[in-house]
Amino acid sequence: MHWQLDLIILTLVIFCALAAISVRDLLSTAILFGAYSFMMCLLWAVMGAVDVAFTEASVGAGVSTVFFVAAVFRTTRRTKD
Repeated sequence: MHWQLDLIILTLVIFCALAAISVRDLLSTAILFGAYSFMMCLLWAVMGAVDVAFTEASVGAGVSTVFFVAAVFRTTRRTKD
């Protein structure tokens, strides 16, 4: 069962990465980046690197995603030309 869980999480990681690259909306990209970081956190935890998983969850999925979403909300989406 261990390798099936690894394969499912790896598939979700690849899906989130490809979706974050292909989406044109900045807010969606920031949220997909947070989902990617969370999936990487799960992958690290399954592999037994709990300290790396905790760091990825707090910095990657937590703080970075909040900063990216805040930056998107502080910018304008359309030019005023």
